[in-house]
Amino acid sequence: MSDPIPPTPTDDDALPKGAEMLTGHNYDGIQEYDNPTPAWWTWIFIGSVVFAVVYLFFVLSAGDELSPHGQFRRASIANTEKKFGELGDLEPDAATIIAYMDNEQWMAFAGNVFKTNCIACHGANGEGGTGPNLTDDAYIHVASIEDIAAVIRDGAANGAMPPHETRLHPNEIVLVASYVAAMRGQNRPGNPPKGEDIPPWETP
Repeated sequence: MSDPIPPTPTDDDALPKGAEMLTGHNYDGIQEYDNPTPAWWTWIFIGSVVFAVVYLFFVLSAGDELSPHGQFRRASIANTEKKFGELGDLEPDAATIIAYMDNEQWMAFAGNVFKTNCIACHGANGEGGTGPNLTDDAYIHVASIEDIAAVIRDGAANGAMPPHETRLHPNEIVLVASYVAAMRGQNRPGNPPKGEDIPPWETP
């Protein structure tokens, strides 16, 4: 009896053990296993992409509120409100405005508010710019010291001086009024006097 004919080798038989897991890539004799990413990793990646799209829409729709500037502004407001707790509610009358003109701590605070909101029109030291000089004795919309707070709060000249009622805390308006009132008589070089000279501030 003749020997049985051996089976013809197939492609699978010709591959070494584990070869079915190779990708077929060959880099200088180094072959790469076909090791697919785990399903859990894939779903985490997909979820991250979806979250990124939703988060981007949320951030853009929030405007400046989530930016470092927005965070700083909110922190500044919170700190200001904490400080104002020491003052209570300031009234924009002559007695209050005059009382704070010589308070170094609060005038330093008011100076920062002034520099943030007012120097574009009135100059860094009140010497004037597009707005009038605040350091002389001439005033356009002010006849008494209380009018300074009213102009800051309500604006003047049909919007040339914008209202700050929604920009500043009521106490900030009073303190800035004190700061502006204290500038009078410094006569810094800048815009020439505009308006009319008014009597000195009346001490209560």
